[in-house]
Amino acid sequence: MRVLTPLIAVALTSSAVAADSAMQRQTDEQKLAAALSGLVPDKPTDCVDQYRTSQAQIQAYGGTILYKVSKSLIYRNDTGGGCENIARGDIFVTHSNAGRLCKGDIGRTISPGMHGPTGSCALGSFVAYRKAPK
Repeated sequence: MRVLTPLIAVALTSSAVAADSAMQRQTDEQKLAAALSGLVPDKPTDCVDQYRTSQAQIQAYGGTILYKVSKSLIYRNDTGGGCENIARGDIFVTHSNAGRLCKGDIGRTISPGMHGPTGSCALGSFVAYRKAPK
């Protein structure tokens, strides 16, 4: 019976971690939906001019990054994950060619206090969300 006790403890811990992860995803999805509420998505595009995103407020919801250009324009980018630390205040750094951010470009997160790397992600397509016409 002693051998089974550690196995049960591991199984319970794994279940708790999976439940916490599922709750976090649901929370991220709810926050993302709220951030995009009242906006209408456009067709995805592979690149955006960097000047549009360089002054934008950046927020992360799980693997999704939002570039808030204005109240009426937000770019959504669904990454492959790895840059979630933006949500806790890490700095997001991208390098682009010809002044454009494109699908496949790599973004990196850096701890603001220690200036060390904390993650990286590949950018996906960009989807502009705009206020719905009245």
